[in-house]
Amino acid sequence: MTTVRVRLTLIYSGLFLLTSVVLLVIVNTLLRQALHARIERLVAPLPGKAPVAPVAPPAPDIEAGVEPLPPLSELARDLIHYQWDVSALAIGVLTLVSVVVGWLIAGRILRPLHRITATAQRLSLSTLHERIALTGPRDELKELADTFDAMLDRLERSVEGQRRFIANASHELRTPLAVQRTAIEVGLPEDVGEIRDTLLVHNHRIEGLIDALLVLSQAEHGLQKRDPVAFHEVVRLVLAETDTDAVTVTARVEPFLVHGDPVLLNRLVTNLVDNAVRYNHPGGSVEVTLAGGVLTVRNTGPEVPAERFGDLFAPFRRLHTTRGQGAGLGLSIVASIAAAHGAAVAARPNPGGGLDVAVTFPAGAI
Repeated sequence: MTTVRVRLTLIYSGLFLLTSVVLLVIVNTLLRQALHARIERLVAPLPGKAPVAPVAPPAPDIEAGVEPLPPLSELARDLIHYQWDVSALAIGVLTLVSVVVGWLIAGRILRPLHRITATAQRLSLSTLHERIALTGPRDELKELADTFDAMLDRLERSVEGQRRFIANASHELRTPLAVQRTAIEVGLPEDVGEIRDTLLVHNHRIEGLIDALLVLSQAEHGLQKRDPVAFHEVVRLVLAETDTDAVTVTARVEPFLVHGDPVLLNRLVTNLVDNAVRYNHPGGSVEVTLAGGVLTVRNTGPEVPAERFGDLFAPFRRLHTTRGQGAGLGLSIVASIAAAHGAAVAARPNPGGGLDVAVTFPAGAI
C-alpha cells in the first residue's frame, strides 16, 4: 500500500525532474543555435570579397609534438555533446537529491496528521481528557486538529453526563427495591407465605437485573483507572464462593497479573463460572484454567444450536435451552468487561454439548 508520504515524494520529485529536463533541453538547444550562428559569422565572407576557400588543416608538427586545432564546427559539436553529457549527469544527481528532500519535506508536512492519528488511536472512553493541542500557523491542518479537539470536548461532556446518570440511577433504583424487600419480609403475615416468597423472588430478580445493567454500562464506558490485580487470586476467590455442589469443578490456575478494575474482573470470572455451573447437566463437570494469560472455562451441558451461536454475547439473548434462567446478560457483561481491559473473548461448542469460553488478555496486561 502506497502511503501519502510516498505519493507526495513522487509528486515532488516528478515535478522537479520534469522542470529540470525542460529547462536543460531549452538551454542546450539555445546554446547549440548560438554556437552555430557564431561559427557561421566567423566563416562568412566579408562584403565585396570572394568567399574564402576552406583551408586544410596543417600537418601535425611531429617534432614539436603539438596536434593541430580541429575546425570550429567540430569544436561546436564536441561542446554540445559534452554539455548534454554533463546535463544528463546533473539530472540524475538532482533527481536523487529531490527524492531525499521530497521525502523529508513530505514527512514534515504530514507530521501534524501523524500526531492527530496517534491521538485518535490512543483515545478510549477512559482517556477522553487528552487533546491534540496542535501549535503553529493557522492552516488547514491546525483547523482539523482544533475541530477534533472540539469534538472530544463534546464527547467528554456527554460521557461524563452518562456516568453521572448511571451513578444516580444506581442509587435511585436500588433504594426503593431495598425498601420494598424489607416491607415484604416484615409487613406480610406468615399465612401468605407463598405470595411472600414469590414477591421476594421477583424482587431479587429485579435487583439482579438492575445490578447487571449497571455493571454492563460501567464496562462499556471504559475504565477510569487501572490497578495491578492478581488475577489468579480473583479466580480462586470466585471458585471458593460459588456453589458448585451440583457439578464437579477442576481448576488449574497459574499466577497472572492484570492492570485493571478488580471489581469488574471479579464479575467477569463470576459470570463465566456461574454460567458454566447453571447451564450444565446434573453431575456434569466444569474445568477452569488460567495459563499464559488466557482464562478458559469449559463445561458440559446442552448443545448450543448452530444458528443461535452468534447470540451468546448479545444482551438479552437467551437460548431456548435456558429460557427463564437469568436475564440474558451474563456473557454480554463478560464481553464488555473483557473489551474494557483490552482482552478478547471467544467461545466454541464442546463435542457432546457445553461450551468452551476463552478470555485472552493482551501481553501488555501484565
